[in-house]
Amino acid sequence: MKTFILLLLLTFNPFPKQAQEDCPCCSSEHHEFDFWIGEWEVFNEKGDKIGENLVEALEDHCIISENWKGATGTSGKSFSYYDSKDQTWNQLWISNSGNILKLKGTASKGKMVLKSDLQESEKGKFYNQVTWTKNPDGSVTQNWILLDENGKKIGKAFKGIYKKKN
Repeated sequence: MKTFILLLLLTFNPFPKQAQEDCPCCSSEHHEFDFWIGEWEVFNEKGDKIGENLVEALEDHCIISENWKGATGTSGKSFSYYDSKDQTWNQLWISNSGNILKLKGTASKGKMVLKSDLQESEKGKFYNQVTWTKNPDGSVTQNWILLDENGKKIGKAFKGIYKKKN
């Protein structure tokens, strides 16, 4: 009888799998982009303030949400997440001008490098590549460049230095 009850308990587990997972987004990989979390003032290379950005972890750290407000009235939001199935970071960016950017990539040594699929415009084909770098002083540099089909840099879309708000 004891064997039957044990078999019954093992077969019909009253605790769903999801309840057994204490924190599905708590792996070290899920925290690789934590250096970007914070309330930021963003400056260009000349030191002019170009906007503010609130970056926060949501949904028990399963999503990193970005809320950009540019000094010229531009705005945008992104959701970044780690996909453990293919071991990549992914970001969906949407701006108030209707631009949509989908990026995928990986983190390594204090950097996050995300790249788009090949894009096509009237000027030709290109990739968007955005790199966030954690700097020794706690700031973060975001460098968005354009690459040709062979991976050669053909332009710069954005470069910002993120400094924590006081």
